[in-house]
Order: sequence, then C-alpha cells, then structure tokens
Amino acid sequence: MASINLRKPVVAGQFYPAGESELRGLIASLADKPAQKSDCLGCILPHAGYVYSGRVAASTVSGMKIRDSVVLLGPNHTGHGAAFSIMPKGSWQTPLGNVEINSSLAGLFLDKSPELEADTLAHAQEHSLEVELPLLQYFKIDFKIVPIAVMTEDLARLEKVAQDLAAVITENNLQNSVTFIASSDLTHYEPLASAKIKDALAIEAILDLDGQKLKNRVQESGISMCGFAPIAILLKVAKLLGAKKGKLVKYQTSGDASGDNESVVGYAGITIN
Repeated sequence: MASINLRKPVVAGQFYPAGESELRGLIASLADKPAQKSDCLGCILPHAGYVYSGRVAASTVSGMKIRDSVVLLGPNHTGHGAAFSIMPKGSWQTPLGNVEINSSLAGLFLDKSPELEADTLAHAQEHSLEVELPLLQYFKIDFKIVPIAVMTEDLARLEKVAQDLAAVITENNLQNSVTFIASSDLTHYEPLASAKIKDALAIEAILDLDGQKLKNRVQESGISMCGFAPIAILLKVAKLLGAKKGKLVKYQTSGDASGDNESVVGYAGITIN
C-alpha cells in the first residue's frame, strides 16, 4: 500500500473552482440560505461538477447539522484498490483547507470489519468523495472524515460492512458524533422523461430505506446510478442505528443547467433521519 499522508485534490478547477474565494462564492450562490438546520444520521449527495449538481448538494447540506466526524461512502470509478478501501490516516486537501482523517475511528472500522482494507490507491484519483468536501467545509469549519470507496454491488457484502460500521458506532456510543454520507449520481445520459421515471423508482426505494428494493429496481429498470453500493451501505447503517425515513430535499438533472434534455444525468439530495 502506498503511503500518502496528504491526499491532494484531483478535480479542483474541473468539477469546482480551484481558487478559494471563487469556490466560496459559488457555494454561497448555491446554498439554501433560509434552510433550518436539523440533525440527521446521514444523507445522499450527488458528485458531478458543481455547475450541474451543486445546487442539489448545497441545498441538502444547507439544512444539515454536520457532526464532528463524517464517514464518506462513495463508488470506486477508477477500478483501483480493494473492494472496500478505507484511507486510514492523513489529510485531504481542498482549496478551502485540509480535512484530517479520523484515524482512530478508521482503525475501529478496520478492526471490526474483515471486508475493509486500509488502502490509499482507490482514493488517489477518485472524485466521488472529493467533491463533497468543499461543501461540508463551507458549512462547518472543524470536522474529520473517514473515506471509504466501494467496488462491489454484492448486497450481502455491502450489508455485512454496514453491520460492522453500525456496530462500531453503537459499541463506542458515537450515535450523535458521526454523519454518514453516500455519494451517488442517478440515471446517466438518458432523455429527461425516462430519467425522471427511473430516478423516481430509485428515490422511492431510498426513502423507504430498503436496499433490497433499490437493488431490484436498479436491475429490473436498468437504472444507471453509479452509487448503488454506498447507498446500500448507508441504508442498512441507518436502519440499524434507528433511522425511520428518508426525505427528498431536491431533485434536478443536468438539463436544468445545460438546457439539453436529450441526454441528462439525475441528481438527488436526500437526508436520512
């Protein structure tokens, strides 16, 4: 395993501005300023360029009380690293500063779950977690992260990891200290009408906190969401930790920004309580 103490941004200047002032200004323009902040166990956020999915993500985070530690669950787009790759120590850099990894919590997860592997390779070029960090930093100055990249859609394995994560939280009385965030875009590159139909099916299953229903609908309807795996982990963790429901905060597609409704990507911001 390569030793990387500082994970530098790889999509700054592409998915979001590389300059601090420009980045802060953009997030400010996307935020839902009147939103009342409420405590929640976690959320689902999109991870496209901010021009496309930033309003959905910022609107969702606007209404959240971000806890002191954030477990970031994202899909592995690069194919590098382990099936369940957790970066156990170091910091992640963004234009808004560095975010430290909660190495003690990461260590507890590694000790509990035989599926999780300490691995930096999966995270080196992966954008799905990186793009969430500036949004979190804008709303909360001081927090730590545990980054986990997932590269399997085996529901039994996903739910076993979820059970291990939830066990660490309960055994260490961390129920009020950790926020879970699953990173995913929804339907990819379909006409607006079909994307909306498919995304509605996926969103309904997520709001029911039902990972099996979500997997069935993804398979039966050919829903090309990239983050089924991290969402499935989040849903199982949420149920084990006592969450009762999801709430759709905002849904848009890339067509809202581009004007091209012939080939859109869907984005949903959902909180889990």
